[in-house]
Amino acid sequence: MDRYGPGMFPYARTLVGHEQDAGDVVQEAFVSAWKGLPTFRGDSSLKTWLYRLVHRRAMDHHRRRRPVPVEDEAFADLLADASGDPVRQAEGQEMLTDLRRALAELPEMQRACWLLREVEGMQYQEIADTLGLPVGSVRGHLHRGRTTLAERMSRWR
Repeated sequence: MDRYGPGMFPYARTLVGHEQDAGDVVQEAFVSAWKGLPTFRGDSSLKTWLYRLVHRRAMDHHRRRRPVPVEDEAFADLLADASGDPVRQAEGQEMLTDLRRALAELPEMQRACWLLREVEGMQYQEIADTLGLPVGSVRGHLHRGRTTLAERMSRWR
């Protein structure tokens, strides 16, 4: 929990949109991991397995509730360079709002692949293992997600 929980929580929060829901998703994932630990075969890394559990719990959450816009502190680093310049801070905040909106509009798999690659820094194979997809599908989801985001964020180039 100490090693992977801090990364799992922002991922879950980005997928479900709220801190409380993200906490529930991560907690459910850890409970599932605890119960399923005897069946863990080690075909993937423990990190990949845990992220897969978080992803599954987040998708279960989406089935029960309507998706909400992405709110993630991971993007706050983009504004760090603008401190002290109110104009740049306002522009940066507007850009983050547009990015959150664009991410929220992506299909779930494209958003999950993009977040795992760009925010969590996972390799394609790790993403494939986490989401239970072939690597080619991960590449396809990433390509389509990046293309859509590039179109929607074109005004910020």
